[in-house]
Amino acid sequence: MKFDWHTIFINDLDPMYALEILLRTVLMFGFVLLLLRMSGKKGVRQLTIFEVAIIIALGSAAGDPMFNKDTAILPSLLVFAIILGIYRLITYMAAKSEKFESVLEGDPLYIIEDGMFTMEEEHDNTFAKDEFFAEMRAKSIEHVGQIRIAVLETNGQVSFYYYSDDDVRPGLPVLPKPYGERSKTISKKGQYACTCCANVEERHIGGKCSRCGQDEWVEAIDTCRIS
Repeated sequence: MKFDWHTIFINDLDPMYALEILLRTVLMFGFVLLLLRMSGKKGVRQLTIFEVAIIIALGSAAGDPMFNKDTAILPSLLVFAIILGIYRLITYMAAKSEKFESVLEGDPLYIIEDGMFTMEEEHDNTFAKDEFFAEMRAKSIEHVGQIRIAVLETNGQVSFYYYSDDDVRPGLPVLPKPYGERSKTISKKGQYACTCCANVEERHIGGKCSRCGQDEWVEAIDTCRIS
């Protein structure tokens, strides 16, 4: 099978239309940046699910006028104005009603309490333990026992509240090498953390966790956090 590379990459594109695409792209990109600036947000980390939907809608409205000859820029700007109006209206309603805000953006989710994973995150399909471990390592957290409370905020950020050094308890390690030693069998007596819920028990053989019923363990560590 022979590919027509000229048709794939260029087709009937002429230099004047290429310049028009350049102009359209610069204009639409500038309008998107302007609208985002008008929204008052400072960065992607501050975006909620609702605001991500707004960004997707903006991208859809801005995309066609960038390269489609048959799509004028003015109708897209009208779409931009409507999107901004909807955004302002909904954020105003959210500011006036906590119930509406909760429905729109969801509620903060407790992930860790008292050095263990809460059980509610097991029912949240969006909870990704690997990503959360990476978030912990970025905060110089070595194991779950260093954390008194962790809350997943509605914008995707995680808020951590730490134990003092004197109160740190043995916990589930989050560094790749020690966590990689997890197993369903235990060869020596000691304190082991359940890899599912981070519950720590004194064990000399394997078996099921008394808290969550899972049977995978890793040796717990009790180092203090170095900030």
